Amino acid sequence: MTAELQNPIFQDADKARSWLESHLWAEGPVCGYCGAVTEATAISTRPGYYQCNACRKQFTVMVGTLFERSHVPLNKWLMAAFLLCASKKGISAHQMHRMLGVTYKTAWFMMHRLREAMNDKAGAGPMGGPGTTIEADETYFMGGAGPNKGARRQRKIVTLVERGGASRSFKVEDTTAKTVRRIIQANVAKGGAFMTDESGIYTGIGSWSAGHFKSHGKTMHSAGQYVSYDDPNIHSNTVEGFFSIFKRGMKGIYQHCGEQHLQRYLNEFDFRYSNRKIEDKDRTELALKGIVGKRLTYRRTNLGTNV
Repeated sequence: MTAELQNPIFQDADKARSWLESHLWAEGPVCGYCGAVTEATAISTRPGYYQCNACRKQFTVMVGTLFERSHVPLNKWLMAAFLLCASKKGISAHQMHRMLGVTYKTAWFMMHRLREAMNDKAGAGPMGGPGTTIEADETYFMGGAGPNKGARRQRKIVTLVERGGASRSFKVEDTTAKTVRRIIQANVAKGGAFMTDESGIYTGIGSWSAGHFKSHGKTMHSAGQYVSYDDPNIHSNTVEGFFSIFKRGMKGIYQHCGEQHLQRYLNEFDFRYSNRKIEDKDRTELALKGIVGKRLTYRRTNLGTNV
């Protein structure tokens, strides 16, 4: 990683801007205000600025992205993205602020913006399908820390993992069969195999999954069975492995996660897990493509929402 951090785009703001323009504007400058493509003229006296010939506004590559109105140099944004994408269990905001030379508050806000860029659930199609195996499981962990002990309440999470593929995690208010069924129906395509443990949550799912899944395999975790005695393909160890990485990151790195921020942290772990088979630099490039068309203000960050 040390050699990667010597990349000029992490050291020079102009090189970082040129890199981002080449990756976000493959067909030429795109106006962040009206969306016009190649209808802009570079302003010679203001490097990085363009004049849109359609709406007559001036813009940079940051307009219309999560970086809009940020005073942090672009090279520090790119380095922050790389560090977050390359750290398997995450990186703390304190560590980020020391490495980037920005304040802790700035580093914290930057990381939440990058987590929003990693959220690709809205535009993604369903997981699974014929010939695939989907594992589902729920987990609970105590969130919050510090003197406000009332904040330490049990957080509920449901995760779907496609073997050899992506994961999708959801913060939920409850883990009833109704809630889990709604998540599965909205996110999993028909025709694949479905694997769970023996939880009663999935008992009702088994009755309707006959028309949705090719099969529904279960293991008895309460009896110490983690792989079926009859079929080694029947298990939910893949999703358990995801939970292992997530919990180690939340307990060891992100120790003070507020409940209003939990879904963004899940998005971060989902993104890294789903893109685990590619190089760190490619994962970073993929994450940065998610900054377009999104906006996250500091006030909205603290509310756990975005605009």
